Amino acid sequence: MTIPGTTTVAFIGAGHIGSQLARLAIAHGYSVVISNSRGPESLADLVAELGPLARAATVVEASLAGDVVIVTTPLSAVVTLPADDLAGKIVIDTDNYYPDRDGHIPELDDETTTVSERLQVFLPDAHVVKAFNHITASALLTDALPAGSDNRRALVVAGNEASARGVVSRLIDDLGFDVVDLGPLAEGWRIQRDTPGYGPRLDVFELREAVSTAIRYRDMD
Repeated sequence: MTIPGTTTVAFIGAGHIGSQLARLAIAHGYSVVISNSRGPESLADLVAELGPLARAATVVEASLAGDVVIVTTPLSAVVTLPADDLAGKIVIDTDNYYPDRDGHIPELDDETTTVSERLQVFLPDAHVVKAFNHITASALLTDALPAGSDNRRALVVAGNEASARGVVSRLIDDLGFDVVDLGPLAEGWRIQRDTPGYGPRLDVFELREAVSTAIRYRDMD
């Protein structure tokens, strides 16, 4: 069952997280449009596996097609995203910052911004929501449970607009997880790498406790 007003989930990036989220979305009745930097032809095998609810597209086509667009690209690719085509869209940011992988980004190193706030700057007219960044790709399928299940895993959302957070929260719930709402994007640091909530399987009460006890990198030993 899909949530009202959201029937197509588009992906920019088709790596581990993107492909697993696509599988999960299809399992719950959503259509998916998948894109990457190498072009639709490179996605033929994945689309064949996913079945008739999936199709491959260019990044621009996916941006225009999605009711919600999930960005799972490397941080270096943020500057290539089609900001005009994503204007007005709810864009879910799954990214994390690893300097060894991404190279050093000064504003993330000195914590004057966060990964998702930085994306919002590049996409000024989109509604960026942080989500799905603190769960492994494999756990997206193994940990998803119906609403009301005991010990259901929780995931975080953060975003500057309450309405956009609400849409993403309903999507996360439909896909099999409870939600902890952190509020604005600036609070997304509470679920970045090396914080207590990053990685482990936590229910909603445990995740609230974990994010409440998070500390900044600069305050870590």
